[in-house]
Amino acid sequence: MNIASNLRLLALLSAGYALGTLRGGARRRFESLAREQASVRASALLWQERLAGFVELAPTVEPSPVVWTRIRNLVDGELQRERMSFQPSKPSAQAPSAAPGWWASLPLWRGAAVLGLCATLLAGFLASQWWREAQGIRPVQYVAVLADEGAAPSMLVTFDPRSGQLTLQRVGSYREAADRSLQLWALPPGRTPQSLGVLDPSGPGMRLPVDVQSLRQAPALAISLEPKGGVSGERGPTGPVLFKGPLVEKTL
Repeated sequence: MNIASNLRLLALLSAGYALGTLRGGARRRFESLAREQASVRASALLWQERLAGFVELAPTVEPSPVVWTRIRNLVDGELQRERMSFQPSKPSAQAPSAAPGWWASLPLWRGAAVLGLCATLLAGFLASQWWREAQGIRPVQYVAVLADEGAAPSMLVTFDPRSGQLTLQRVGSYREAADRSLQLWALPPGRTPQSLGVLDPSGPGMRLPVDVQSLRQAPALAISLEPKGGVSGERGPTGPVLFKGPLVEKTL
């Protein structure tokens, strides 16, 4: 199944990946698809950005001393079992049955199951809510994941048709020098690249007003390294192109 063509399934998988409830082989398969397909990679990054707010709003909780005591007892028990495993066994001696530890406690595993269920329900709720909104409004949004030559994502670009703005979010570690600027370009086929704006170096992201028509005519975007303040868009980029990627049209 091509999950990129199934928006609801893609949203559920992306939300589960961002929450950490997508595990094992399913998670590895999703990561493989994200490396191969720009739309899957963009969806995963979008959901990671959306769910990041829950982490920021969550209060800090310090573990109680009881938790640390249990962890220490668990580690000590594991070390003791390892030492005993190297000792020769005595046929006449029968090892007493060990009492179940706290990790075998039924309430503990019930609690872990409840937490996992809550995380799964949260992913399903958010994805379903996203799907219902998409069915009702269905605006066209453009998404691009701009990557370097090694295919490492460096910039997430999204277009919101309601505000008419591009949102650029740095997802890589690259930072330009103080005397240089990153400039965003639309790449219309057979024409000179069109400048969409210069990135602000002070923050992780920024917004740029843009004409949607210029996006419709550009199948790809690119970012070049230019002198401070950028260059005129008449002749295209003058510096090296650091990041580029296809512009994907999505109905959200």
